[in-house]
Amino acid sequence: MLRPTSHNTLPFRNANHRCLLRRHLPSQRFTSSQTADPGPDLPPPRRFFPRFLFLTSLSVASLSLGIYLATLPQINTLTALLRSPSTPSSLAYLPSTERATEIDNLITNHPLVQRLRSDPEWTESRPHLRMPSVMQQHSLTASTLMGDTKIPVPPLMFTKGHKGEELVAISYLGADLCGHVGIIHGGMLATMLDEGLARCCFAALPSKVGVTARLEIDFRRPTKCEGFVVLKARTERVEGRKAWVKGRVEALPMMRGGDGEKVTIGRTVEVGPYEEKGEVLVEAEGLFVEPKWAKVRSFDPRTGIQGQALRRMS
Repeated sequence: MLRPTSHNTLPFRNANHRCLLRRHLPSQRFTSSQTADPGPDLPPPRRFFPRFLFLTSLSVASLSLGIYLATLPQINTLTALLRSPSTPSSLAYLPSTERATEIDNLITNHPLVQRLRSDPEWTESRPHLRMPSVMQQHSLTASTLMGDTKIPVPPLMFTKGHKGEELVAISYLGADLCGHVGIIHGGMLATMLDEGLARCCFAALPSKVGVTARLEIDFRRPTKCEGFVVLKARTERVEGRKAWVKGRVEALPMMRGGDGEKVTIGRTVEVGPYEEKGEVLVEAEGLFVEPKWAKVRSFDPRTGIQGQALRRMS
């Protein structure tokens, strides 16, 4: 018989009964002339650090994967937009006004355009037309600056070869882009050069896309509004992810009629000789760098198809 130290004098039939009573009366101590049963073994304490390390690693990996999957569509859309080749749909422009129709006809029938079209080394495009509408509405050059009294017709662009050698873009600049009266704002010309020089060197960079690191501009002459200009750019040097480009904006030499007067909007005459050289208005030099995120996925600029293999981040 066991004798409990409390006033309770319940007998113990066996060892199981003793263990059961111990669980129900944990505060009571028992004495016995015989050796008491130590009871069941307790499980070893769990190690906290390995479990914490595993959960932390899993959380970081899940977060990284989520960010990558969330940003991948935007990255692919941006890179495809900036580097995709010309397609018939990107050249199909339908002017919405009579004025825009006349401006577009003067551009597309210009001798410079005809000469570039006849040369197989040059590829024609209108980059703003292939921009998705959800991006276009927030774009400075494709939306904000477009309009009947701003840039009424999307610029017509030609690029030489597949290695970012040269670029030529023809635009018409309206009266609502002025700084001083009748003079195009210098910031507008800087924007044109920034975008034009960058597009020129895209094909020369490993992943066919770059951002502006430096842009130096020299304004040579005032640029009059309501006139045609031609932007010419050439890639001078490429080193890895960096490209140096030079360019300029010229007044587009207009065709002349049989009476010697220049062919302008609203004046339809027989076309005569063409002046090849235009007045240099602005000159610029720029450094463009390929961002590291551009290497997330490979891209073929000739086919416009995204590659499946991921490139190593450098």
